[in-house]
Amino acid sequence: MSRPKTSRLLRRTGEVRRGSPHRRMQIGFLIIAMVLSVFAARLVQLQGVDPRSYAQMAAAEGTTNVVLPATRGEIVDRKGRPLAESVDGRMIVADPKVTSKVAPELATILADRLGIDYFEALKRLRAEGSRFEYLARQVPASKAEQVVDEIREQFKDDKGNPFSGLSVRRDPLRVYPSRSVAANLLGFLGTPTNKGAAQPLAGLEASFNKYLSGKDGKARFTRGAGNQIPLGDNTITPAVDGKLLRLTIDSDLQFYTQRVLQKTVVGAGGESGIAVVMDSRTGEVLALADYPTYDASDPYRNAGDKELYKSAALTDVYEPGSVEKVLTMSALIDAGLAYKDQKFKVPPKLFRQDKPIGDYWDHPTLKLTLAGILAKSSNIGTVLAADQFKNGQLRQYLQRFGLGSRTGVGLAGETNGLLPQGAAWTSQVGDRIAFGQSLSVNALQMAAAVNTIANGGVRIDPSLVRGSATTDGGASVGTDNATTRRVISEKAAHETMLMMERVVDPDAGVAPKAAIPGYRVAGKTGTAQRVGDDGRGYDGSTTVSFAGFAPADEPRFTVYIVVHKPRAGSGGGSTAGPAFAELMSYTLRRYGVAPTGAKPNQTPVTW
Repeated sequence: MSRPKTSRLLRRTGEVRRGSPHRRMQIGFLIIAMVLSVFAARLVQLQGVDPRSYAQMAAAEGTTNVVLPATRGEIVDRKGRPLAESVDGRMIVADPKVTSKVAPELATILADRLGIDYFEALKRLRAEGSRFEYLARQVPASKAEQVVDEIREQFKDDKGNPFSGLSVRRDPLRVYPSRSVAANLLGFLGTPTNKGAAQPLAGLEASFNKYLSGKDGKARFTRGAGNQIPLGDNTITPAVDGKLLRLTIDSDLQFYTQRVLQKTVVGAGGESGIAVVMDSRTGEVLALADYPTYDASDPYRNAGDKELYKSAALTDVYEPGSVEKVLTMSALIDAGLAYKDQKFKVPPKLFRQDKPIGDYWDHPTLKLTLAGILAKSSNIGTVLAADQFKNGQLRQYLQRFGLGSRTGVGLAGETNGLLPQGAAWTSQVGDRIAFGQSLSVNALQMAAAVNTIANGGVRIDPSLVRGSATTDGGASVGTDNATTRRVISEKAAHETMLMMERVVDPDAGVAPKAAIPGYRVAGKTGTAQRVGDDGRGYDGSTTVSFAGFAPADEPRFTVYIVVHKPRAGSGGGSTAGPAFAELMSYTLRRYGVAPTGAKPNQTPVTW
């Protein structure tokens, strides 16, 4: 009996269905082989047949290199309060392929809102063959975002899509929150350009640029049809941020010091001034002020006077005048050549080889002790006492005090000062050096020398940096690197302190206005003639100063005030002395230093 036809049909259909997966696999493998052969042929073409033409095509699509800015390290005061910091900023960049069509309109808006150059912006917005152009650098983040957002909305395309020709990227902005506080030390950054970040133009920003700046990163990617190609040449090197620079400066004390200095210079009709506050025990510089100064956050307001951008306390030299006498006296005592009660007859004039030496006041022959010579600030008496030095002996002491050498605090442009040597040190020059003329110093150098007496005869390097940091010149500086050396004995330093204390005694010395009620104060006035700008002789103006420390019997702080070119008749005691008292009083209160309770000594000044 034969089977129905429908059964045979179903059997045949079933056989076909059971075999279909194999057939589909065969067809699939065939298609894959065909595709791979196409890819292989394309690879041969790219690598072997015509690689140059395809490289040019890739370049035409555009490879973009983008800087990833490092964040510049902060400069902070001793308590971590920022003096210079980097805040959130943006760069605005253009894709000229998109912006060229509306370049004039965009350039007008950007020039008006951001203050950039219209023609330079127009050029970049139209740059042929470019897909990435800087338009503005280090713009405050909120401002940059607002401007670009407004442009995106204003220049929407026909479909209502936001304008895509401008974008913003991270670009940290340098700010100086305390404005003029320590500006002469900090310096500032110049204006950033489209070719790179702003460069430091002065101060610690310049001296420690490598330390602060870190290292920019970079990104490289390929663009095609206006978009980044996912599998193109895309590489990223992350930025390495700069390091923090912590200073010894107390920003509150620095602000107060600048205010006192400004009041003193202006009140005396002076041209400029310097003030230094040091920790007597550590050598840390708590304040280093210059007047006039500038606003580090707006330095170009004073673009016509580049002298403002330096720290004159380190770069400018002058003759220290009678403040130097404390170094001469302490050296005599240390060498065993004099003592505080030693008696001298001081004539009205002292006739030497080139010209007579006189005092700032007319007097008959006086009977003064060594302490009296210092208290009355007698040039004649100082020269008579210094006659006891052997050849070269005073110079050796002054070198050990640090005169003639940079302090090395890390600020570029510091001067050595001038300490004559060899044949230049004649007997006449030696006489004048003994009372503070015919040599030159910078203010921090002189402050450190006086601080040696406050520190028991041990000189400690002054420091502006807490810890350690490396300058662009390769020098490691800071409190961790400060060195000490004994210059005079502790006994000599103490005896010199007792003589300096008599300087502020109203009955014995020339600077009673430098006294501080309740505290023992040791100090010395200075009045020196100034060398003219041509360097050929004195110009008739003076530099007046006062240096001292307190409490005299347990020194904590050393303060040095200098005023250049005050009005005629100004003196160290009357002009710089009151400023010293005001600044030292504030510093003692700020750091909670109580009076020792001891009474000032009464070393005799006459006999």
